[in-house]
Amino acid sequence: MFVALPLPEAVKEDLAEFLEPRQEAGPDWRWTAPEQWHLTLAFLPEVADRHTDELLERLERAAKRRKPLVLRVAGAGAFPHAGHAKVLWAGLEHDGEELMRLAGGVRSAAAKSGIRVDGARFHAHLTLARLGRPADVTRWLRVLDPYAGPPWQAREVALIASYLGQGPNGRARHDVQEIFRLGPPSSA
Repeated sequence: MFVALPLPEAVKEDLAEFLEPRQEAGPDWRWTAPEQWHLTLAFLPEVADRHTDELLERLERAAKRRKPLVLRVAGAGAFPHAGHAKVLWAGLEHDGEELMRLAGGVRSAAAKSGIRVDGARFHAHLTLARLGRPADVTRWLRVLDPYAGPPWQAREVALIASYLGQGPNGRARHDVQEIFRLGPPSSA
C-alpha cells in the first residue's frame, strides 16, 4: 500500500501531452502510465489486517491537521543521479513546509499504527520512467526541466493498495482504499 496525493485529470493530460512526442528512449525504459501518476507521501510495503482500522483513523487525523496545498508539476530529476539513473522523475513546485508536514504526518500515522514505512527521506516527485539498466539521462533532464504544468489545489490524500503485475500490460493495479480530506471539516 501507499499514501499519495492524487493528480487531477487536467494535470495528467497536460503532462502526458508534453511527454508523448518525447517518449522514444529505448527498449530498457518503462514509462509510467498517466493513470498511475500520483505523489507518494508514504510507501507501506506490508499492512497487516490487524493494523488497518488504526491506520485509517490516524491517517484521517493527520489529513485534518493539514490544509489544502497548491502544487505544480515542474522540472525533472533522476534517482540516484543523472549520470547513472534508474528512475526519471518530474518535480513538484510547492510551498515546502506544508507538504513536508503532510508527508511527515502520514508517515508518522503509519508508524504509530505498527506499520513499517519504506524509503528514505521524503522527496516530492512523480515517477515518469524506470530504466532496465542505469543510464545517463542528462539529455532527458534538459528536455524535461523547462516543463511547468498547470497549478492545482490538492484537497485530499488517498490510501492505495498496489497489486504488482495485475494491471494492464503487466503493470501494477492500483485500488483506492480510502480518501481523506485535507483540513478540518467545513462549518458550512
